[in-house]
Amino acid sequence: MIRVVVVRDEGYFGVPVRAFLETEPDMHYVATLPINADLAQRAAQLWPAVIVIDTEYMVSQVLPIADTLHTAIPSCAMLLLCDPSKRGMLPPRRWSGGLNFLIKSAAGSSLAESVRRLAAGERVVSPMLQAASLNTDRGLSTRELEVLGLAAEGESVKEIAGRLFLSGGTVRNYLSAVIAKTGARNRLDAIRIARKEGWLR
Repeated sequence: MIRVVVVRDEGYFGVPVRAFLETEPDMHYVATLPINADLAQRAAQLWPAVIVIDTEYMVSQVLPIADTLHTAIPSCAMLLLCDPSKRGMLPPRRWSGGLNFLIKSAAGSSLAESVRRLAAGERVVSPMLQAASLNTDRGLSTRELEVLGLAAEGESVKEIAGRLFLSGGTVRNYLSAVIAKTGARNRLDAIRIARKEGWLR
């Protein structure tokens, strides 16, 4: 049996992942966990083979969450459900981490097949998402958006550095680059611009 955990924003009801997977004889839906500070610890106690992340957060904001989950459960595969109409929900052009990508509107059979492939050690990236990602103009790098996303959540330079295993100076350099590239007045203005452009939630 493939043990599956669903991760979601608190108060967000998106894709009916549980309904899709509970009808599959080789899958066991374990729980739905909210995105919060103790997510990784709670998920690790459930021993999932696959985690399906269904969120309104943008990809750059999910990457640190995925890193924390991967550290806690190295053997677990992760599948992020993405909305291709939102630029910030497209896969990074260069990404070697453990995160996989499927369209939110995919049929239940496609979701189940993706879970099976992940459990078997394969990678999953929806061709439609991949094509949209390659055709989208990105003014900011994935790492810059990742840093800005954590700043948007209220984390300090020191906290961001700890989360991403960077030095404080490197984090400040990324933030300075973001401010320059967006033409923002300061960090808060850069966050506002990134949200307006659809790169952050």
